[in-house]
Amino acid sequence: MAGLGVRPARILIAALSGVLAVLVASGAWIAAQARDEQGRAGDKEAAMLAAGAHAKNLVSLDYRTVDTDLQRILDTSTGAARAEYAAAADKLKSTTLKSKVVQQGVLRAAGVVSLTGSKAKVLVVADVEIRWDGSDTPPQPRNHRWSMELDKIGGVWLVSKAVQVL
Repeated sequence: MAGLGVRPARILIAALSGVLAVLVASGAWIAAQARDEQGRAGDKEAAMLAAGAHAKNLVSLDYRTVDTDLQRILDTSTGAARAEYAAAADKLKSTTLKSKVVQQGVLRAAGVVSLTGSKAKVLVVADVEIRWDGSDTPPQPRNHRWSMELDKIGGVWLVSKAVQVL
């Protein structure tokens, strides 16, 4: 009869071990999900900030700092967008210098439309007032809205496409 008491104890220990294993696995899964969600939230914020910085760079040009201004545009872009900006850089520089353009952009809003892995789509709104040093022409306000596609490259979000929207 002494053997009968040991058997239920072994069954109980096995059952409790199984329950403990399920709890540990569930806890690990929940922790992994929380880390993934935190990473996703971090990526959303980073993509939104990168798109906003790029938009501000696009509308902030000064004939006195045009080389640095153009480099900022190139530094925050990649792929087709970067190639497009690089191709237009000489003409934009020439026009900016000739007309003594001074424009400082202001970011008004940015919001993530979608985020999948290393790709994001962000809508951005920026305003700018354009003036020309030495000109009697009054400053001109402009409003810009873009749909930007971004790629995460080497841990950094860069704009791969920027399309103005109405």
